Amino acid sequence: MPSSMKAYEQALRHHSVSRTIHPTGSKDSNERLELLGDAMLNSIVAEYLFLKYPFKDEGFLTQLRSKIVSRESLNELAIKINLNHLVEYDRKALQNINLRNSIFGNALEAFLGAIFLDRGFEGCKKFIVDNLLRFHIDVDKLQSTETNFKGRLIEYAQKNNKAIDFEVEEIQDGKNKIYKITVKFGGEEKGVAQHTNKKKAEQMAAQKSFEMMKLSPEA
Repeated sequence: MPSSMKAYEQALRHHSVSRTIHPTGSKDSNERLELLGDAMLNSIVAEYLFLKYPFKDEGFLTQLRSKIVSRESLNELAIKINLNHLVEYDRKALQNINLRNSIFGNALEAFLGAIFLDRGFEGCKKFIVDNLLRFHIDVDKLQSTETNFKGRLIEYAQKNNKAIDFEVEEIQDGKNKIYKITVKFGGEEKGVAQHTNKKKAEQMAAQKSFEMMKLSPEA
């Protein structure tokens, strides 16, 4: 089997189903390729944004790149392109909320690492730009989207004289503590979200509230 094909297969193999292949304990999982793909993705996205926005400062470019390559964004992107159907993993792994939020996005990064090994930098760049950035990510919309959904929702509630509460429930999941946030707007339950990071859970719940209430982030 060609080494390039082996790299692609390894990119889609989560450590939960990997096997030890070296006396050092090294496994045939996608973690090493994920490191390589992450480096490729960050540099290529940085160059793409640098050329697309020639008059924007470093802070703008850094923030926009962070939105594109965030764990949640990459996980959603992997699912959008159906990569999740190709990833080999132990279904029990999804019981861990951290893995649920990252397992497919990590596989996408590993897949990009395999493309780099197979096609080189230019081949990897072409795939990312043509198949991901231009086809599946609306960069212009993303750069104008307000990410502080909690702050915007509180502001909207104040303008409309509505009570708003972010109810917090702490759930112990093995060694992990999960924060379940429920947004109550005017006494009615709106968005609900869970995450191991409390602030992220609040933002996710606020964003779901925006969507449920059919508000724009600029409301």
